[in-house]
Amino acid sequence: MITVRDATMEDAGRILEIYDYYVKNTAITFEYDTPSLDEFKGRMEKTMQRYPYLVILKDGRIEGYAYAGAFVGRAAYDWSCEMTVYLDHGARKCGMGRKIYEALEHALRDMGILNLYACIGYPQNEDEYLTRNSADFHEHLGFVKVGKFHKCGYKFGRWYDMIWMEKIIGEHGEDQRPVTGHLQIC
Repeated sequence: MITVRDATMEDAGRILEIYDYYVKNTAITFEYDTPSLDEFKGRMEKTMQRYPYLVILKDGRIEGYAYAGAFVGRAAYDWSCEMTVYLDHGARKCGMGRKIYEALEHALRDMGILNLYACIGYPQNEDEYLTRNSADFHEHLGFVKVGKFHKCGYKFGRWYDMIWMEKIIGEHGEDQRPVTGHLQIC
């Protein structure tokens, strides 16, 4: 059975375990060192003050997580946010990424968010550390590439590009209603 729910601080250890794999073995994140559990909990708490932070469970075990965060961090950008998703490295290509991302998109739409963004490491040539799978995943979910930064991330002795992808999920009005905080889904 697969379920999606809001993350709790009790989930932080498992979420960090999932993230640790990507820090140590991939250029999907440009972070070099896995943060401590306390630092990671601080990141989660900051996100949860305003945005959804979700986990996906298969048979009661957390197999991935997704969250949104401020895009740039100025008031005029309130209707835009950046999305992130990580699945346990053994749980990819089985539909859980789509399921949790769609739940996150729904929660963001309910808040009044209009623009979704994803910042994605992108290889000039695919290698053992980075493929184009994340860009392809986002494209399948309706995101389009809107920008590319060349050789802006250096990890494992290689330079990687970074792309921005965007998805518009709401109507932009002249007198836009304010964005609300996230309401717990579960």
